[in-house]
Amino acid sequence: MSATLKVAVLGAQGRMGTAAVQAVKAAEDLELVAALGRGDPLTTLLSSGAQVAVDLTVPDSTQANVRFAVEHGIHAVVGTTGWDKTALAELRHLLQSHPGVGVLIAPNFALGSVLATAFAAKAAKYFESVEIIELHHPRKVDAPSGTAVRTAQLIAEARRHAGVAAAPDATETQLDGARGASVEGIPVHSVRLSGLVAHQEVLFGAPGEQLTIRHDSFTRESFMPGVLLGVRQVGGRPGLTVGLDGYLDLDA
Repeated sequence: MSATLKVAVLGAQGRMGTAAVQAVKAAEDLELVAALGRGDPLTTLLSSGAQVAVDLTVPDSTQANVRFAVEHGIHAVVGTTGWDKTALAELRHLLQSHPGVGVLIAPNFALGSVLATAFAAKAAKYFESVEIIELHHPRKVDAPSGTAVRTAQLIAEARRHAGVAAAPDATETQLDGARGASVEGIPVHSVRLSGLVAHQEVLFGAPGEQLTIRHDSFTRESFMPGVLLGVRQVGGRPGLTVGLDGYLDLDA
């Protein structure tokens, strides 16, 4: 029998972290060796022998957590927001000095959400208009969501490559925020409502038709298959991968 993969969860007392701890414990090929909460020392990763660290903490600490893991040869699977272009560039530079280490940073681990974003990117060049509505629970600290931002970026990239013109919009006056946030020219609207978990709609429009691509996560268990997929594969994918779609065969 092959040895189990030793996994540590950072942010283990949070909603996502609690679900991740349970998922790792339930997986026969994984061993939970550490569950770190706020204030627990990162050196626990070393004493526990962790091979993969799952970071589900907060934006203020995620970069330091991942840097520590990389510097000590521990792979990282990251679901925490707060990774802008500068932070990603710094991480890529760090990984050059640790060529055997893999890091996956994913704004969403729900496989259905990853597929919905991929489908939206493929559809983007066929419609003249596109907008995104993301809906989450009111405890979410960032807006728009990381998933919505990545979806908008991939849509914008696909439209640029296809030479699609900017979507028509005759708005001349508006209240601040009425047209949402603009992410590379794509309007993104954020809803924060009690009773929700994580939901996203991508609306495409053309004369005489509309296409809606929607994904709903009703519980945080929906994210766990993607987390476990990342944990199992990150060690075989050195360097930085942004987005779980990088681990999926979406071109087949």
